[in-house]
Amino acid sequence: MHIYKVGGAVRDRLLGRPVSDIDWLVVGATVEEMHAKGFRPVGADFPVFLHPQTGEEYALARTERKSGRGYGGFTFHASPDVTLEEDLIRRDLTINAMAEDEAGTLYDPYHGKADLDQRLLRHVSPAFAEDPLRVLRVARFAARYAPLGFRVADETLELMRQISASGELQALTAERSWKEIERALMEDQPQVFFQVLRACDALQALLPELNDGPHALAALEQAATHGQPLHVRWACLLQTLAPTAIKAINQRLKAPRDCQELALLTAECLAQGNQALELPATALLEMLQKFDVYRRPQRFEDFLSACEMAALGQGKASYPQADYLRGAAVQARAVDVKPLVQAGLTGQALGQALKAERLKMLEAYQRSST
Repeated sequence: MHIYKVGGAVRDRLLGRPVSDIDWLVVGATVEEMHAKGFRPVGADFPVFLHPQTGEEYALARTERKSGRGYGGFTFHASPDVTLEEDLIRRDLTINAMAEDEAGTLYDPYHGKADLDQRLLRHVSPAFAEDPLRVLRVARFAARYAPLGFRVADETLELMRQISASGELQALTAERSWKEIERALMEDQPQVFFQVLRACDALQALLPELNDGPHALAALEQAATHGQPLHVRWACLLQTLAPTAIKAINQRLKAPRDCQELALLTAECLAQGNQALELPATALLEMLQKFDVYRRPQRFEDFLSACEMAALGQGKASYPQADYLRGAAVQARAVDVKPLVQAGLTGQALGQALKAERLKMLEAYQRSST
């Protein structure tokens, strides 16, 4: 039995980046031997075990064969006879197909170290084209390592185009696609993810609504630069689309509810936000009501962040509308409902009176702001 550290832990150590998760590979062992050493089995698709002390995952060396469509269309074979090289060749990129033994010796049969030095994302073997999810994974790695100068190798980009043309991307489940998109959105340069997908025609296959729109990518880039959370980044990406298109994307990818809500509200209200300083008090109140700033103030703050990122993405130095709208929300929330209730108002009459009081506050706020 031989144990190796493989994949991202080796790659990131060589790049001088922090190593968080470690993948372990066991060569020359049987399932029975792993059980005898106290390893606990997990997963149904192939033999993966949890270390009895550390809880880290250890996978038996395996080969795979394409047996159907999509990400899950593979048959795996794990055996003590499977060599380190045979296991590594099934991986996606050469920079992910390196291993280290317990003494720290590097095993690099597919020249991943050379590609690291050349800043290339290159596929290991033609079997790359059998897994459509790898198109998204490579684009995500391109976004992650763009600050280091990495690019996708020409021959790998061509294989990605072939996958896009094959229709295999449509076999990906919404959950798998969203997981890669979500991780890509949180990279330092998420716009690169979508640029790579466009370059290999995958964007047209997966997100045709986004195949155009450089301003949206510029807003997304600003959102990443300013450390915005996932739902704000998603809203920045979709901000230029029609609400019907946003609903279709959200449903197709099964995006989280907070991402869906903010993206739709941002697209519907972005123009009003940009014109906030000229809006009449009635329109201003209507927008605040739409965001429910009384019970969900943070959602309105997230909207303002998305608007600001859009403005910065268009080359503007600042977004003064944000402070103005923030102040308007404070004024609307300041109206106390208790005196109205004590006056005996209920139901529709109470709602109308509350609205009228808020409108007065906003009109006064506008006069003081001019």
